[in-house]
Amino acid sequence: MSANEFIYGFHAVQSRLRSHAESVNELYVDVERKDQRVRNLLELAEQLKVRILPVDRKRLDGMVGNDKHQGCVARVSAIKLAVSIADVLDVLTEPALLLVLDGVQDPHNLGACLRLADALGAHAVIAPKDRAVGVNATVRKVASGAAEVVPFIPVTNLARSLRELKDEGVWIMGADGEAEQDLFSAKLSGPIAWVLGAEGEGLRRLTREHCDVLVRIPMFGSVDSLNVSVASGICLYETQRQRRL
Repeated sequence: MSANEFIYGFHAVQSRLRSHAESVNELYVDVERKDQRVRNLLELAEQLKVRILPVDRKRLDGMVGNDKHQGCVARVSAIKLAVSIADVLDVLTEPALLLVLDGVQDPHNLGACLRLADALGAHAVIAPKDRAVGVNATVRKVASGAAEVVPFIPVTNLARSLRELKDEGVWIMGADGEAEQDLFSAKLSGPIAWVLGAEGEGLRRLTREHCDVLVRIPMFGSVDSLNVSVASGICLYETQRQRRL
């Protein structure tokens, strides 16, 4: 992230202020907004001694390239999260819980996956660098602050990264609608990396071959597939449920 990258939306901006205020260079707010939500945000920024600049809405639109900013935009510097799988695994004091996304290209899906990863205690989200979306302003807004606390680790070769995880004792669980075993019968107590495929395509062949186990999410209605972020949330939640039995 460069020093001139923008994040926007109340959840994303407030989360950055609370978790990494030192990285917020300036806060731009819609000069026309006077509601309580804006007043709370300004009060927080003032307490943290962040420079506040009231501007018109058109300028905010130009900063982020759309009108979805809710009237608040922050110019931020990079923050230091784990940048490699080893960085994550080396500091864990509990069994690893990782989310691996195989070629997710929709920034809204990635943002939702990061938010779920944070809510459900995943230690990192891993994804290939090529043919997949990275963390951008849209992802950060949808993630509602989770992109500031959950390490997102892009890797050059996903298959090699899965082999490295295996070498570290992490069990590779692939979610596949055609798998014979269902999620409820899977044993999820040890270090686990959940691998989920791209929107509409599922896991690629090579990725599937590197999974230790393939499981399907049981479906009870007429719908036969789920959005990748919804499926991620179900898999992560079931893992945490089993670990607390």
